[in-house]
Amino acid sequence: MEKTLLFVFVILFLSGCTVNKEMYAVGGSKADGTIELAYDFGMFETPKIDFQKASQLAVKKCSVWGYKNAEAFGGKRTRCTDRNGFGDCVRTEVTVPFQCTE
Repeated sequence: MEKTLLFVFVILFLSGCTVNKEMYAVGGSKADGTIELAYDFGMFETPKIDFQKASQLAVKKCSVWGYKNAEAFGGKRTRCTDRNGFGDCVRTEVTVPFQCTE
C-alpha cells in the first residue's frame, strides 16, 4: 500500500501543476507600434494562458499611443531566466510580440 501511495505521489510531483498565468508588459516601441507581453513559469509548472485577456491588455497599452487594436505576430520567444546548480532551467520567460493597429 505504501509503495502505491509513494508511486502516485512521485507521478503527481513529476507531472507538474497547471498554473494560470497572466501576461504582463515587458517592452514596446511607439515608433514601431509594437508591444511585448510576457509570462513566466517554473520548472515543474505547466502554464495556462488566457490569450483573450492578454490581447485586451495589448489593446489597452496600444491605445495609449492612439492605436485602436492589437494582434499577436511573430510567434513567441522563450528564454531561461534562472538555472540551478546543475545548469537546468528552473524559470522560463515567454515573450509574445503584439502589433498595434488602427
